[in-house]
Amino acid sequence: MNKSKTRLLTLLLVMMVASTLISGCMESSSTSQSIQAAEEAETITITDALGRTVEVPKSPEYVICSGSGALRYLTYLEAQDRIVAVDSIETEEAKFDARPYALANPQFKEYPVFGEFRGNDDPEKILMLDPQPQVIFKMYSTSGYDPAELQKKTGIPVIALNYGDMVNNKADMYQSLRIMGEVMGKEDRAEAVIAFFEATIADLNERTADVPEEDKITCYVGGIARSGPHGFQSTEPTYPPFLFINAGNVAYDPMNLSTADVAKESILGWDPQIIFVDLSTTQSEDKSSALYQLQNDNSYRQLSAVKSGEVYGVLPYNWYTQNQGSVLVDAYFAGKLLYPDRFEDVVLDDKATEIYTFLVGRGDEEAGRNVYDSMLNAFSIPAFTKLDV
Repeated sequence: MNKSKTRLLTLLLVMMVASTLISGCMESSSTSQSIQAAEEAETITITDALGRTVEVPKSPEYVICSGSGALRYLTYLEAQDRIVAVDSIETEEAKFDARPYALANPQFKEYPVFGEFRGNDDPEKILMLDPQPQVIFKMYSTSGYDPAELQKKTGIPVIALNYGDMVNNKADMYQSLRIMGEVMGKEDRAEAVIAFFEATIADLNERTADVPEEDKITCYVGGIARSGPHGFQSTEPTYPPFLFINAGNVAYDPMNLSTADVAKESILGWDPQIIFVDLSTTQSEDKSSALYQLQNDNSYRQLSAVKSGEVYGVLPYNWYTQNQGSVLVDAYFAGKLLYPDRFEDVVLDDKATEIYTFLVGRGDEEAGRNVYDSMLNAFSIPAFTKLDV
């Protein structure tokens, strides 16, 4: 075989090897890209609180939270960094603010606004967001924009949720946390939050469950907020901090599960030994404030608690719906006041810091303490002090 043929065969062999290698690399690259694309396109199917079947991206990077409390729950799950916009309440400059989740995340004020608070969304603003949300969490679906209509107008999956509460609708609260956790890839955190609530409520109950009825100090809480401040007659018959510590709530009524105005005559007849005042009432700064009424109404001046000065301010927890951490902090304060021997090991500042650190502080104790300090001094009168009546 002459030299030219040998060189030709060698060249052909090299080309064949190179072609095989290139083909293999291209196939490997193509396969890798296909796997990556499949992973990016992976979805899960969720049944929301309305029974709707909604297909959503698995662990989305970009979401928004519509309606009272939706962003609070996302914050509990430590996934608030994935929002791309907020509703109007997060950017408003307010004289008073008693929302621990927002106090822990001042950056919320810098986000674009996609709609008004309480679920009054603006589809056009949502469609203009960059990046576009991949999922919309919708709390209190009967308020504001209809979830199905919002999904239709934006083309973005909308998951409807029920907020629930810590007493009579705990299952709804836990379901919402679990749904959000499944969507966001935060299942373990959702279970940790639920376990935290259960353990804390159990601790409060165990300390006081065996207190005889005849030994309980009677108490009443007035000025409970609901969509704004209210006067002294506004109470909650199933006030969670009292329920959790088995307190002698004079207004207790298992058939009345929501905030309600009770008759002035009823309060005078009950004559509680200790009075608590929800400090949200001080926003009124006029005669409709519970504090003003206690200081100036001659009938209330005759109450035993007013005469003895046993009137205390507590943190409001109905602020853009229920702030569960503040419920628990109020419960420990009331427990220490009503049953000092059963809560003598509890240092309220430390317990409150622990609660806020876990729920909204991402485990950072300094952040949790800062939230507590802000809550403590959110109003003109510090919480957990005797009120001047």
